[in-house]
Amino acid sequence: MTREKENIEFDHSLEDREKIFTLRDLINGNVLTRKVVLKQSRFILLLVLIAFISIANRNHAEKTMIRLSRLQGDVKELRAKSITISSDLVRVSRQSEVMRLVDRYNLGLEENLEPPKKLTEIR
Repeated sequence: MTREKENIEFDHSLEDREKIFTLRDLINGNVLTRKVVLKQSRFILLLVLIAFISIANRNHAEKTMIRLSRLQGDVKELRAKSITISSDLVRVSRQSEVMRLVDRYNLGLEENLEPPKKLTEIR
């Protein structure tokens, strides 16, 4: 009986030691071999997976925001260019400007001084 008590006491002391958490166990990596940690290994892996997904999502969002900012700058630049081209087109299409360009390039065209006539079909 004395041996059984000693074994029981010895086993009990191992369980108590199992519950104590020390810095030395953390540094050595002995914490990872404990029963509690091994039972929760799936949950820990799930948390790690969620952390990786969260980091990847944030990285993707930041890249998207940078791209969006760059595209907004391009849109502003292209809008300004479009307005400039439109105003140049309006200026060049005026009758006086057309006449000046015809004279400048000696195309031999003359301005029609008669107003246009409407053609109607006679039945």
